[in-house]
Amino acid sequence: MSKTDPGNYFEDFKLGQELKHATPRTVTSGDVTLYGALYGSRFAVQSSDAFARAIGYDHAPIDDLLVFHIVFGKTVPDISLNAVANLGYADCRFLRAVFPGDTLATTSVVIGLRENSNGKTGVVYVRSCGTNQHGQAVLEYTRWVMVRKRDPSSPAPSPHLPDLADRVAPDVLGRALPELDPSAYDTALAGSAHLWGAYEPGERIDHVDGMTIEEAEHQLATRLYQNTAKVHFDLNQQKDSRFGRRLIYGGHVISLARALSFNGLQNAFHVAAINGGRHVAPCFAGDTVYAWSQVLEKCELPDRSDVGALRIRTIATKDHLCADFPTKGDDGKDHPSTILDLDYWVVMPR
Repeated sequence: MSKTDPGNYFEDFKLGQELKHATPRTVTSGDVTLYGALYGSRFAVQSSDAFARAIGYDHAPIDDLLVFHIVFGKTVPDISLNAVANLGYADCRFLRAVFPGDTLATTSVVIGLRENSNGKTGVVYVRSCGTNQHGQAVLEYTRWVMVRKRDPSSPAPSPHLPDLADRVAPDVLGRALPELDPSAYDTALAGSAHLWGAYEPGERIDHVDGMTIEEAEHQLATRLYQNTAKVHFDLNQQKDSRFGRRLIYGGHVISLARALSFNGLQNAFHVAAINGGRHVAPCFAGDTVYAWSQVLEKCELPDRSDVGALRIRTIATKDHLCADFPTKGDDGKDHPSTILDLDYWVVMPR
């Protein structure tokens, strides 16, 4: 009997199947520093213990997307080791702040299955939950991923698609935050005087800056999250694939877009939820990522006079400046430069 694990193929998944993922991970200040080196995120609350303490935290929390990547990475050996592509996200809720020294673990439940028409792949929907060392949920999300079949002739399960909400309800968005002291929030140190009241639905923001992705960076980042998907690492196998190259982990693009969004959303220090997201096209080393955002909604939060929420749609492009706010190409489909379309809630001081 082989002692190695080849990962699950599409026909190995069953509706309602529960997966307890291996390798809990203690988050350290080293992870925080390396994450900053990879993306250059500059949000003051996550960058400065002194700033965070002044407004009500015990110390600087871990960047929300770093929490997401670590929780996500635990799932890869069981869910997407044999993936063709990660397709999307929905109903992602950040439930509790994470700090250096916390240990994160992940469990998942299969909530949907659908074989593709080619008979060679299928789409698996899972609901994953990340918990800390006390068993408290810090993050929950749904994602769907296209997975290869081991045997194209194997019978397909009856299709079942989960019912996914269009957005996370605003009344749950403040759960990961302490009661903040707005009078101690220093906008000069945060980088902008534009707080929640300065933004309006429909407003578009070109984040101006761009970052070119180096091969070593995306490899290092994906290893940091212990994401073992073959499409990101094994060039020997990928050279015979459709693209002939290693794919960049979609979460790497999300973190780049989030870091770029600082220029224009400097005070949006907390990602409270991800309503939905699509990796529209693949990204490769050498591509330069740009981003622009649109404010979709503006909401007060129940029993919170300190912060408000903005629903943001961020579009990331490759090798295309965003001054023209690209959305659709001449054929009515996604603009050919678009690699990410992300719909999420951020929290900002009032």
